[in-house]
Amino acid sequence: MAGFFAKLSGIFSGYSEINDDFYEELEETLVMGDVGMEATEEIISELQDKVRQDRLKDPNDCREVLQKIIISHLHSLTDDDYAFERNKSIVLIVGVNGVGKTTTVGKLAHLYKSQGKRVIMAAADTFRAAATEQLSEWAGRVGTDIIRGTEGGDPGAVVYDAIQAAKARNADVLLVDTAGRLHNKKNLMNELKKIGSIVQQEYPDALKETLVVVDAATGQNAKEQAKEFKEVTDVSGVVLTKLDGSAKGGIIVAIEEELDIPVKFVGTGEKVTDIIKFDAEAYAVGLTGYDPAEEAAKQAAEEAERQAAEEARKSEVTVAVSGYRIDENEVIKVASEQEKEDAFAFFRSLRKD
Repeated sequence: MAGFFAKLSGIFSGYSEINDDFYEELEETLVMGDVGMEATEEIISELQDKVRQDRLKDPNDCREVLQKIIISHLHSLTDDDYAFERNKSIVLIVGVNGVGKTTTVGKLAHLYKSQGKRVIMAAADTFRAAATEQLSEWAGRVGTDIIRGTEGGDPGAVVYDAIQAAKARNADVLLVDTAGRLHNKKNLMNELKKIGSIVQQEYPDALKETLVVVDAATGQNAKEQAKEFKEVTDVSGVVLTKLDGSAKGGIIVAIEEELDIPVKFVGTGEKVTDIIKFDAEAYAVGLTGYDPAEEAAKQAAEEAERQAAEEARKSEVTVAVSGYRIDENEVIKVASEQEKEDAFAFFRSLRKD
């Protein structure tokens, strides 16, 4: 990801003017960074319109414009998007095997427990060998309860038992690790539908959140996986894992633009604390290398420096004309002709400035 961000940011300083070559390299970099052709074409078109409208000439002036355009293509997340965190909730974690589903459950459990919430895990991926053991290790590491069944058993039964436990133990969040792959899409759809029905029947008052986990390093495959799960279940958000040096990062734009699903969480590393809520503005800052806060601070510093210089100049004038009175551009009451000439020379220099 760092390489993609650096390359995109470097384009602005690599050109002396905004021309076809500038747009072509910018477009190529966005596509190669997994932003996707559809989203890239829209972004470039909007940038060109804004450049013409504002009559921009310097490529560096495009940084902030591109940043705002990218933000406009992403969901503006609010507290409502995380309402499940403030209520009794059941969070279904879906996604194919190998993308980091179980790890995401563990990280979210740690996050919510650190906030003082009572968390229970449900090992509903009964089809993958060792999936239950892996989640049990996370439960022990984080210090949360876990409801588990037998390998190859009924995932619906595990979810049923987990809901009863969540109600009995007054849990705030029930995190459900689901199967990543069944025999075919129809089986997967039926299994997720069955789990959804159990949740609705057994705990209708709980808020239901369905997060699809995808691996940022897989690029466009991540978007296709999110699309497939959106077709078989009511996906409310995306968790993008492995968004570190191995990922290009542009897939976030492609997912949100083409699938209209908000990226809500991002996995940034292997540690249990390496999960954050997605921040569109911070993401766009990283892409373009333009930070409005830093720019404002820089301008404030420059203004403070200018004012300090002005104050210094005023002090210099006071010292230079000490003992003189200035009336209608004439210096009078001077002690000598030389001092008078020096004073006139000083004021002439000010007019030249």
